[in-house]
Order: sequence, then C-alpha cells, then structure tokens
Amino acid sequence: MTHPFHPLFGREFAFVDRRVAWDADRVAVRGEDGVVMSLPAAWTDIDLVDPVVVIAAGRCPLRLVDLLAVGDLVDALRAGGVGGLTP
Repeated sequence: MTHPFHPLFGREFAFVDRRVAWDADRVAVRGEDGVVMSLPAAWTDIDLVDPVVVIAAGRCPLRLVDLLAVGDLVDALRAGGVGGLTP
C-alpha cells in the first residue's frame, strides 16, 4: 500500500488480480486475514513510478498533464459547468 494517508500504508499484500471495475483501474489483494480486497491501482506499487514524480522529489505538486487537465476543467466550469457543477 503506497497511499500515504491510508491506514494500511507501507504494508505488503499478496497480489490476486487486476481489472477495470466501476470505471476505474483496480487491484485485488489478499489481506493478512485472508480476505480479498479491491483497491485503486494508483494506491499500490503495481505500476512503475512516474519519472516526473521522482525527478520533482516533492517540489512540484502537479505534473504538466495534471495542470493542463485542471485548466480544462476551469474552462469548462466557466463555460457553463461540468456534471451539474457551476462556478
């Protein structure tokens, strides 16, 4: 578990499966009690670390692609809202 605010942070679990569920990339792992639990893949180390995150070493809160996505969201909100949200 690599999510820094999750109570299981730092623990290792046996990998069971990976699939897209609920429109999200999920990883199934077997907990210490034997129960299989589903976690967002982003909360695990199943994928390689993004090189931008490594090089930034905490100095950059957003990658360029994330910043551009935030800009697109702001533009969409200003243009009339997104999913029922308006400014």
